[in-house]
Amino acid sequence: MGCQTEIAKTIIAKKADYVLALKGNQGKLEDAVNSWFEKAKSNNFEGVEYSYHHTTQSAHGRIEIRKYWSVPVEQLGELPNQEKWLGLRSVGMVLCERRQWT
Repeated sequence: MGCQTEIAKTIIAKKADYVLALKGNQGKLEDAVNSWFEKAKSNNFEGVEYSYHHTTQSAHGRIEIRKYWSVPVEQLGELPNQEKWLGLRSVGMVLCERRQWT
């Protein structure tokens, strides 16, 4: 379907919202977001406006724990190539942990 920035433009043009994964091919943007979240996490998100949610599921011999953080993009400051992401309002991080037993 094309690159993610074009997908975002198409979705916004249809007056809809989007959630896209930030992948390694976004280079500097991925590095900036990862660095920001690592710093915020190490400071327990002190002084940061954020949303948090977690889920725990148990099935098929395993437990899956997922933790989700979302922050308004303004909290991160200026991001590399931010202008390419039409309608960008927030950035999120998901941490997943899977525990298996036999």
